[in-house]
Amino acid sequence: MASVTQSGATPRGFRISKKVLPYVLSLPALLVCIGILIPFFSAVVYSFQRYRLSQPWARQFNWGENYLNFFTDSGFWNTLRVSLVYAGTTVVLELLLGLGIALLLQRRSTVNNFISIMLLLPLMTAPALAALMWKLMTNPGFGILSYFASLIGLENFRWASSPDTALLTVVLVDIWVYTPFIMILLLAGLRSLPTQPFEAAALDGVPRSFVFFRITLPMLTPYILTATLFRLLDSIQQFDIIYAMTQGGPGDTLTVFQVEAYLNFFQSTNVGRSAALLIILWAITYILSNVFIKNWLRLRERARGEA
Repeated sequence: MASVTQSGATPRGFRISKKVLPYVLSLPALLVCIGILIPFFSAVVYSFQRYRLSQPWARQFNWGENYLNFFTDSGFWNTLRVSLVYAGTTVVLELLLGLGIALLLQRRSTVNNFISIMLLLPLMTAPALAALMWKLMTNPGFGILSYFASLIGLENFRWASSPDTALLTVVLVDIWVYTPFIMILLLAGLRSLPTQPFEAAALDGVPRSFVFFRITLPMLTPYILTATLFRLLDSIQQFDIIYAMTQGGPGDTLTVFQVEAYLNFFQSTNVGRSAALLIILWAITYILSNVFIKNWLRLRERARGEA
């Protein structure tokens, strides 16, 4: 070090000019983008083809016929309905439960911190593994949940094997796995809120319900929107829990987009129809993302006093 300082010489080696350096540094990100876009555009091309793995010689472009067929297919509308009902039900229930638990654990203490960590255990479990665990617990022969159901008079409760209760069962599994995610996100938001408005409200003797609806909830809305966006995008693309629990059944009770695309590809070997389903699912998630992000940006501008 001393010798370099005294001689004033610069180290020799490979040098990159300042003009080229930004492009070299962004090269890994560019390669990742290419790696993401190639499968996506491949799926777009497949979705415009009549392409079955069992009939490769009949492969040809049909220019949107796969998409047009969906509009006259009652199975597609059932898939859309089930996907939206499943996503909407799970997100609303998980938000309510996650917010309630976050409010209970809002105060910093050793006990609350320990409970919040323990409640994260379901989130550390793989969704498919959680579904198999629930499948055992709801087994009519030896499942512990079936035993508890029999104690309250629900003999031979069929859980996921009945069309009437299959949706309820997979929703319960989804809530068990993902409510901790919303809870920890909202808990972080609650603990980061400024304390001055709450201290002023306490001095003025403002009722707790007024503080919650007029102070806490508006300030927490950006966190709620973020949690809702993440869970909505995940729920509408749910596959692991539903397939592990019911494989989309009984019948077509739980044939959401991902399950329907999986069955089309691996059972019917219909690559074109499977790709078209996934592109429609992408379009739905893209629209939902834009709606939520625009609302989130509008709230942020309002908080800054720019709107």
